[in-house]
Amino acid sequence: MKMADNIRLTGIERFIEGDEIIVTKTDLKGKLTYANDVFRRISHVSEAECLGQPHSLIRHPDMPRCIFQMLWDHLQNGQEIFAYVVNRALNGDHYWVHAHVTPSFDESGQIIGYHSNRRLANKETLTNTIIPLYKKLLQEEQRHANRKDGMKASLQMIQDMLSEQGVEYDEFICNLSNQSMTAPTYEPVAKTANG
Repeated sequence: MKMADNIRLTGIERFIEGDEIIVTKTDLKGKLTYANDVFRRISHVSEAECLGQPHSLIRHPDMPRCIFQMLWDHLQNGQEIFAYVVNRALNGDHYWVHAHVTPSFDESGQIIGYHSNRRLANKETLTNTIIPLYKKLLQEEQRHANRKDGMKASLQMIQDMLSEQGVEYDEFICNLSNQSMTAPTYEPVAKTANG
Protein backbone atom coordinates (compact mmCIF):
# COMPACT_ATOMS: atom_id res chain seq x y z
CA MET A 1 0.00 0.00 0.00
CA LYS A 2 1.32 3.43 -0.93
CA MET A 3 1.76 6.06 1.76
CA ALA A 4 -0.88 8.32 0.15
CA ASP A 5 -3.59 5.63 0.11
CA ASN A 6 -4.53 6.28 3.75
CA ILE A 7 -4.76 10.07 3.48
CA ARG A 8 -8.21 11.49 4.17
CA LEU A 9 -9.33 14.44 2.10
CA THR A 10 -9.80 17.69 4.02
CA GLY A 11 -11.72 19.59 1.33
CA ILE A 12 -9.27 22.49 1.79
CA GLU A 13 -7.81 23.88 -1.41
CA ARG A 14 -4.21 25.08 -1.43
CA PHE A 15 -2.83 27.62 -3.90
CA ILE A 16 0.52 28.50 -5.37
CA GLU A 17 1.26 32.13 -6.18
CA GLY A 18 0.54 33.24 -9.75
CA ASP A 19 4.23 33.43 -10.72
CA GLU A 20 5.39 30.26 -8.93
CA ILE A 21 6.28 27.08 -10.79
CA ILE A 22 6.17 23.58 -9.35
CA VAL A 23 9.06 21.53 -10.76
CA THR A 24 9.61 17.80 -10.42
CA LYS A 25 11.74 15.22 -12.20
CA THR A 26 11.25 11.47 -12.21
CA ASP A 27 13.03 8.40 -13.49
CA LEU A 28 11.53 6.14 -16.15
CA LYS A 29 9.32 4.41 -13.56
CA GLY A 30 7.86 7.70 -12.33
CA LYS A 31 9.84 7.81 -9.07
CA LEU A 32 10.75 11.32 -7.93
CA THR A 33 14.41 12.26 -8.39
CA TYR A 34 13.92 16.01 -7.84
CA ALA A 35 11.23 18.17 -6.25
CA ASN A 36 11.58 21.93 -5.86
CA ASP A 37 10.62 23.84 -2.73
CA VAL A 38 7.27 24.95 -4.23
CA PHE A 39 6.28 21.30 -4.80
CA ARG A 40 7.35 20.32 -1.30
CA ARG A 41 5.49 23.24 0.31
CA ILE A 42 2.22 22.86 -1.64
CA SER A 43 2.27 19.05 -1.33
CA HIS A 44 3.02 19.28 2.40
CA VAL A 45 5.94 16.86 2.04
CA SER A 46 9.62 16.92 2.95
CA GLU A 47 12.43 16.11 0.53
CA ALA A 48 13.14 12.89 2.46
CA GLU A 49 9.48 11.85 2.23
CA CYS A 50 9.19 12.33 -1.52
CA LEU A 51 12.51 11.52 -3.24
CA GLY A 52 12.53 7.93 -4.44
CA GLN A 53 8.75 7.71 -4.06
CA PRO A 54 6.37 7.34 -7.02
CA HIS A 55 4.94 10.63 -8.29
CA SER A 56 1.52 9.05 -7.69
CA LEU A 57 2.22 9.80 -4.01
CA ILE A 58 0.17 12.97 -4.60
CA ARG A 59 -2.51 11.46 -6.85
CA HIS A 60 -5.96 12.73 -5.96
CA PRO A 61 -8.79 10.16 -6.08
CA ASP A 62 -10.89 12.56 -8.20
CA MET A 63 -8.38 12.42 -11.08
CA PRO A 64 -9.59 10.21 -13.93
CA ARG A 65 -7.09 7.44 -14.68
CA CYS A 66 -7.53 7.96 -18.44
CA ILE A 67 -5.78 11.36 -18.21
CA PHE A 68 -2.70 9.67 -16.75
CA GLN A 69 -2.90 6.97 -19.41
CA MET A 70 -2.80 9.67 -22.11
CA LEU A 71 0.07 11.36 -20.29
CA TRP A 72 2.13 8.15 -20.19
CA ASP A 73 1.30 7.32 -23.83
CA HIS A 74 2.58 10.74 -24.93
CA LEU A 75 5.72 10.61 -22.79
CA GLN A 76 6.70 7.09 -23.78
CA ASN A 77 6.40 8.15 -27.42
CA GLY A 78 8.86 10.97 -26.75
CA GLN A 79 6.17 13.69 -26.82
CA GLU A 80 5.40 16.48 -24.39
CA ILE A 81 1.91 16.86 -22.96
CA PHE A 82 -0.11 19.54 -21.20
CA ALA A 83 -2.85 18.60 -18.73
CA TYR A 84 -4.94 19.98 -15.92
CA VAL A 85 -4.38 17.99 -12.74
CA VAL A 86 -5.76 18.03 -9.22
CA ASN A 87 -3.23 16.74 -6.68
CA ARG A 88 -3.60 15.70 -3.06
CA ALA A 89 -1.17 17.09 -0.52
CA LEU A 90 0.02 14.64 2.12
CA ASN A 91 -2.10 16.41 4.76
CA GLY A 92 -5.26 15.74 2.68
CA ASP A 93 -5.60 19.22 1.14
CA HIS A 94 -5.79 19.54 -2.66
CA TYR A 95 -4.54 21.89 -5.37
CA TRP A 96 -5.13 22.34 -9.11
CA VAL A 97 -2.34 22.91 -11.62
CA HIS A 98 -1.81 23.30 -15.34
CA ALA A 99 0.99 20.80 -16.00
CA HIS A 100 3.55 20.63 -18.80
CA VAL A 101 5.34 17.27 -18.79
CA THR A 102 8.23 16.40 -21.09
CA PRO A 103 10.55 13.43 -21.55
CA SER A 104 14.22 13.98 -20.71
CA PHE A 105 16.71 12.55 -23.21
CA ASP A 106 20.34 11.51 -22.99
CA GLU A 107 22.96 12.37 -25.64
CA SER A 108 21.97 9.39 -27.79
CA GLY A 109 18.28 10.41 -27.81
CA GLN A 110 17.11 7.78 -25.32
CA ILE A 111 14.46 8.77 -22.78
CA ILE A 112 16.04 8.75 -19.32
CA GLY A 113 13.29 10.35 -17.24
CA TYR A 114 10.55 12.97 -17.16
CA HIS A 115 10.37 16.65 -16.23
CA SER A 116 7.22 18.48 -15.13
CA ASN A 117 6.53 22.20 -14.72
CA ARG A 118 3.19 23.13 -13.18
CA ARG A 119 1.59 26.53 -12.95
CA LEU A 120 -1.52 27.96 -11.38
CA ALA A 121 -4.64 26.68 -13.17
CA ASN A 122 -7.24 29.17 -14.37
CA LYS A 123 -10.41 29.09 -12.23
CA GLU A 124 -12.78 29.74 -15.13
CA THR A 125 -11.27 26.92 -17.21
CA LEU A 126 -11.49 24.55 -14.25
CA THR A 127 -15.06 25.48 -13.33
CA ASN A 128 -16.51 25.61 -16.84
CA THR A 129 -14.67 22.76 -18.56
CA ILE A 130 -12.18 20.61 -16.65
CA ILE A 131 -14.03 19.80 -13.42
CA PRO A 132 -17.30 18.81 -15.19
CA LEU A 133 -15.33 16.76 -17.76
CA TYR A 134 -13.25 14.98 -15.13
CA LYS A 135 -16.39 14.24 -13.10
CA LYS A 136 -17.99 12.50 -16.11
CA LEU A 137 -14.79 10.58 -16.89
CA LEU A 138 -14.44 9.45 -13.27
CA GLN A 139 -18.09 8.36 -13.12
CA GLU A 140 -17.52 6.26 -16.24
CA GLU A 141 -14.43 4.68 -14.71
CA GLN A 142 -16.24 3.87 -11.47
CA ARG A 143 -19.19 2.35 -13.33
CA HIS A 144 -17.05 -0.66 -14.24
CA ALA A 145 -16.12 -3.40 -11.78
CA ASN A 146 -12.77 -3.90 -13.54
CA ARG A 147 -10.44 -0.87 -13.26
CA LYS A 148 -8.87 -1.53 -16.67
CA ASP A 149 -12.27 -1.68 -18.33
CA GLY A 150 -13.24 1.55 -16.59
CA MET A 151 -10.13 3.32 -17.79
CA LYS A 152 -10.63 2.08 -21.37
CA ALA A 153 -14.24 3.28 -21.31
CA SER A 154 -13.32 6.74 -20.02
CA LEU A 155 -10.48 6.99 -22.54
CA GLN A 156 -12.96 6.17 -25.29
CA MET A 157 -15.31 8.79 -23.86
CA ILE A 158 -12.71 11.56 -24.09
CA GLN A 159 -11.61 10.40 -27.55
CA ASP A 160 -15.24 10.54 -28.73
CA MET A 161 -15.58 14.06 -27.30
CA LEU A 162 -12.42 15.21 -29.09
CA SER A 163 -13.57 13.58 -32.31
CA GLU A 164 -16.91 15.40 -32.09
CA GLN A 165 -15.06 18.69 -31.65
CA GLY A 166 -12.67 17.81 -34.50
CA VAL A 167 -9.53 18.33 -32.38
CA GLU A 168 -6.68 16.29 -30.95
CA TYR A 169 -6.14 16.30 -27.18
CA ASP A 170 -3.18 18.70 -27.42
CA GLU A 171 -5.23 21.18 -29.45
CA PHE A 172 -8.13 20.93 -26.98
CA ILE A 173 -5.86 21.78 -24.03
CA CYS A 174 -4.07 24.51 -26.01
CA ASN A 175 -7.41 26.13 -26.87
CA LEU A 176 -8.41 26.08 -23.20
CA SER A 177 -5.06 27.61 -22.25
CA ASN A 178 -5.40 30.36 -24.86
CA GLN A 179 -8.91 31.19 -23.65
CA SER A 180 -7.68 31.39 -20.07
CA MET A 181 -5.02 33.96 -21.00
CA THR A 182 -7.83 36.48 -21.41
CA ALA A 183 -9.83 35.17 -18.46
CA PRO A 184 -9.28 36.22 -14.84
CA THR A 185 -6.60 34.28 -12.99
CA TYR A 186 -7.40 31.84 -10.20
CA GLU A 187 -7.47 34.09 -7.17
CA PRO A 188 -7.23 32.24 -3.87
CA VAL A 189 -10.20 32.74 -1.59
CA ALA A 190 -8.44 31.38 1.45
CA LYS A 191 -4.91 30.26 2.13
CA THR A 192 -3.52 27.90 4.71
CA ALA A 193 -0.82 29.10 7.03
CA ASN A 194 1.79 27.09 5.11
CA GLY A 195 0.89 28.39 1.70
